[in-house]
Amino acid sequence: MTTTSEPVAEQVQAFLTERTRQTWARDTDLFAVGGVSSMFAMELVVHLESTFDIVIAGPDLALDNFRTVDGMTALVLRLREAEQ
Repeated sequence: MTTTSEPVAEQVQAFLTERTRQTWARDTDLFAVGGVSSMFAMELVVHLESTFDIVIAGPDLALDNFRTVDGMTALVLRLREAEQ
């Protein structure tokens, strides 16, 4: 099953908006602007794993993968592709 980026990005943005009560551009560095903390990043990991049926482990847990909506989208797509 191939997943395209738009639905993934939309879902990630919806989750972020719900949890932070702010709307984020896909390329905004969420850590740099104080939108996300390292603790919230772990919540993002759990959310992405359960929503997209992926496992995020090892080097994929690097904060850089969670800095932007685009980064999280790319991570999800890469992990889903690797599982096929």
